[in-house]
Amino acid sequence: MSSDNQWSADEEEGQLSRLIRKSRDSPFVPVGIAGFLTVVSYGLYKLKYRKDQKMSIHLIHMRVAAQGFVVGAVTLGVLYSMYKDYIRPRFFNASKK
Repeated sequence: MSSDNQWSADEEEGQLSRLIRKSRDSPFVPVGIAGFLTVVSYGLYKLKYRKDQKMSIHLIHMRVAAQGFVVGAVTLGVLYSMYKDYIRPRFFNASKK
């Protein structure tokens, strides 16, 4: 393997520095993780006050909400990446000509 491979882990790189580096490369991943944790925390809080709702139905709703937030964050990340790589260079290069 080559040493310039961005997906290979360095032996001396710590977990926190690796997370920070990957967060700079794709900023919507930490947003998705934070949203997932928020939905799970809210679901655990609401678990106490679910009244007559079955536990399985409550868990299914929380799972769908958490997955929806993560999929939305990944979709926004892909759209941002496409804008940054394809759309923005066309407009800035066209205006210089």
